[in-house]
Amino acid sequence: MILSVSRRTDIPAFYSEWFYERVREGFVCVRNPMNAHQVSRITISPEVVDCIVFWTKNAAPMMDKLEQLKGYDYYFQFTVNDYGREAEPYVPELSERLETFMRLSEMIGRERVIWRYDPILFSDRYTPEYHLKSFEKTASALGAYTEKCVFSFVDVYPAKNGSNLNRLNVRCLSAEELDGFAGELARIGKQNGLVLATCAEAIDLAKHGIEHNSCIDRALIERITGASLLVGGDKQREHCGCVKCDDIGSYDTCPHGCIYCYANFRPNVAANRRRSCDIHSPLLCDGIKETDKITDRPVRSYKQGYRQLTLFD
Repeated sequence: MILSVSRRTDIPAFYSEWFYERVREGFVCVRNPMNAHQVSRITISPEVVDCIVFWTKNAAPMMDKLEQLKGYDYYFQFTVNDYGREAEPYVPELSERLETFMRLSEMIGRERVIWRYDPILFSDRYTPEYHLKSFEKTASALGAYTEKCVFSFVDVYPAKNGSNLNRLNVRCLSAEELDGFAGELARIGKQNGLVLATCAEAIDLAKHGIEHNSCIDRALIERITGASLLVGGDKQREHCGCVKCDDIGSYDTCPHGCIYCYANFRPNVAANRRRSCDIHSPLLCDGIKETDKITDRPVRSYKQGYRQLTLFD
């Protein structure tokens, strides 16, 4: 099993104590976002978790206790953008995030910290020129601390982040403009020793040396673990190259308040849920209710030759 922590919220930044408690307990519960009364209970022991993939904009709160993950393999998807407060109102200052990124890389190795420069949005303020200048500044700082940079262009979901993005007057570039922009990103990346890849993008940028990415990355996990994995694909969106994982996050629990986010587009709700979080609850920012139907999700290691386990094996 590959554990995603989490696409839906920033667990390292806001809920690291809850997560470490789940590691100590050896299981976690996840409410089905499509059926509020359906809860899965998932074993997360090292025997079945092949790798943990952390997603964050601020890993600092969990870094002092990484020794509690002894027995687990893991890597971080660490987003570092350079937007103003109107786009990322509650994200730490850029200098602080760069320092955290570098310190994390020194602790666990540059191959296990992936720099995400995403999503890229274009507006009157955030022009292609702005992004190229920002990207070059950040790439020069992080080139020695990571091997790879993943980027994507903002997706508009009218019912979720559409009205927020409208306030920024977000605009689209033509295909020709995007190609030229990507070529400049590739040039900067190469200067700083970075492999560049896109996340769930249809555009083919292979001529610039930019590949399609797998964020839940079989090849990287096999490299980290030293084992071959027998695991299938798990497309989250069209053009997604990820392999199958189990995500343990919950929507509307991330107080970063990023204007472009489709998973946590109500920062007031997220802040309130964070304040009520019980680190001893198996559910993130939630509790088990009498009306909940709890089922044990069968899990197994994808390393070839490992057997399937459930919570009570």
